[in-house]
Amino acid sequence: MSKRLDGIEESATFRVADLANKLKRTGKDVISFSLGEPDFDTPLHIRESAKKALDEGKTHYTPSAGISELRESIANKFKENGLEVNPNEIIVTPGAKQTIFEAIQAVLNEGEEAILFEPAWVSYGPCIKLAGATPVGVPVRDEDFKPYDLVEWITKKTKMIIVNTPCNPTGAVFDRSNLKMIADIAIDHELLVLSDEIYEKILYNGEHLSIGQFDGMQDRTITINGFSKTYAMTGWRLGYATAPKKIIDSMLKLQQHSTSCATSFAQYGGIAALDGPQECVTDMVKEFKARRDLIVDGLLSLGIKCNKPDGTFYVFPNVSQFGTGADVAERLLRDAYVAVTPGIAFGPPGKDYIRISYAISQARISEGLDRIQKVL
Repeated sequence: MSKRLDGIEESATFRVADLANKLKRTGKDVISFSLGEPDFDTPLHIRESAKKALDEGKTHYTPSAGISELRESIANKFKENGLEVNPNEIIVTPGAKQTIFEAIQAVLNEGEEAILFEPAWVSYGPCIKLAGATPVGVPVRDEDFKPYDLVEWITKKTKMIIVNTPCNPTGAVFDRSNLKMIADIAIDHELLVLSDEIYEKILYNGEHLSIGQFDGMQDRTITINGFSKTYAMTGWRLGYATAPKKIIDSMLKLQQHSTSCATSFAQYGGIAALDGPQECVTDMVKEFKARRDLIVDGLLSLGIKCNKPDGTFYVFPNVSQFGTGADVAERLLRDAYVAVTPGIAFGPPGKDYIRISYAISQARISEGLDRIQKVL
């Protein structure tokens, strides 16, 4: 087997989801708080656009960077983020995860380092390792999961800082002062920043800020986004990025020799998503907020310490009074058929935590809380 995969573990979130599905196939009623997948249907106008593209025979290869109409729509969308970009500085990919992989492969070399704020999404580290580089986990503040220190982690090998706001798994939203601190350090040390903004619309308080809009940052920022979370389009596999043209061209080379292009008719659905009515997003976020309040209030009533997140559809409760996060996750799955993700999957600072995705109905959340109470 290839040695480059040594030390790369399978995705913890998919592993837990697979275990839950295995139990479901045996007839068990499993409540899954594991995968980060909206349980809503993709809005009708988006589905209709893709169907129309299918009926019109738009089922062939597209330009590897994406169809021009979609890249125009994405360029207009980036204006919301304070980013003035040309369509030729945009790449459309088969999902934001693929975008992150391509970006990291395009810029990191053997022996270099990339900083990520832990707890961090499970796939950043493996993507960095697959590029031959080293992930450097910088812990965030326990009280709000925001970065407080960074300079001491910078070395001569540091090449990139990864920013994820709103953040998976904590739901933390970085404010202007957090991002300004990161931007200033990136400029002072001539570093790149990869900004993963896939959850930008799932926001309950404050505003979303793109670090690429800060002075001096547009030429050193890779801004990544996609359709999966905002428009309930996880299975469509449609992501995108903007970056300095040199980086986009390198990502494009990798895409040409791997996935070729994003699915043709899905790209037409992407145009409808960005250019069409946005009430569907507003309604979904309103429901997510109600679910957030339900799960947080329920956990607090059980004596479980849990911050109320400002974004995403995750909570990251501290369960240390019951054991490690891994111990608690195992007990919940074994004794209550409740699937959660151990916090250690997101880095060592997460060992006392579990991640709960509340992308399920309020009725199932309430039942899940009842089962958690009985076990813990």
